[in-house]
Amino acid sequence: MILTVTPNPSLDRTYEVPSLDRGEVVRATGERVDPGGKGVNVSRAVTAAGRRTVAVLPLGGPSGALVTELLDAQGIEVAPVPIAGVTRANIALAEADGVLTKINAPGPELTAAERELLLETVRRQSPGADWIACCGSLPRGLAPSWYAALVARAHAAGVRIALDTSGPALLQALRERPDVVKPNAEELAEAVGRPLFTIGDAVKAAEELRELGARSVLASLGADGQLLVDDAGTWFGSARVDAVRSNVGAGDSSLAGFLVAGGAGPGALASAVAHGAAAVRLPGSVMPTPADLDPGAVTVTAEVPADRALKEPAS
Repeated sequence: MILTVTPNPSLDRTYEVPSLDRGEVVRATGERVDPGGKGVNVSRAVTAAGRRTVAVLPLGGPSGALVTELLDAQGIEVAPVPIAGVTRANIALAEADGVLTKINAPGPELTAAERELLLETVRRQSPGADWIACCGSLPRGLAPSWYAALVARAHAAGVRIALDTSGPALLQALRERPDVVKPNAEELAEAVGRPLFTIGDAVKAAEELRELGARSVLASLGADGQLLVDDAGTWFGSARVDAVRSNVGAGDSSLAGFLVAGGAGPGALASAVAHGAAAVRLPGSVMPTPADLDPGAVTVTAEVPADRALKEPAS
């Protein structure tokens, strides 16, 4: 079982548009409403893969009720933390050429009692979990050290923990030695304080995160592929994708693929790459099922192309 924790969930509305022209009326060609937040997406991807998951998330107001309803409809067990505030609603505009514009609301502010109830709910749900995946931004009311406290509690309970966040929350959590951290290229560059121009730059940055405490680093490099750096070595994975429809939730799908495949080694990296590649071929934040995966399009190698320039340098 994979337990996910999403401190700042959302209701995500995605519109597919031919192109985005400021100041003009833009007619959508498609529309989806999905439960959102990085941990929620991981739970959705784990469920699509046929594995059990429990999603812990603070919920409030009509949008929070709709998130619960949508997750229930997908067969995902929810461990809700009732809050007085209203769950945020986000908008994504997906253009025909693959460009995505996202408008993310800040979310509610959690009270001291709600913060403690969130931690307590994770503790109650932890027994029997193979992994805890803590994902996304922190809402107002949670200090950057909150994830660090959660990692410490998970390890005290003997549960492995994967962390997908950024900024001070990531840096402070590293001291508690999370088992996996999953930054994208921009988050990796931010964490080490310098731009990344090549795959070798990304490898060096991942190694620095390990020096700061991460036991392994699964780094998403967008169209360039993914890296896994751990005690056993460094691997580079990539996949052929003919057309990108939406990259919403692709990184979350990758993390789910990594965890359901064991969360370690080149086989888990191959699963992560296959899940991420499948996700970008689907509309909105639809998570791939096993039928959507194309393992034959995935390549994983220990011969990392360090000198290869990133298609989208991160700064």
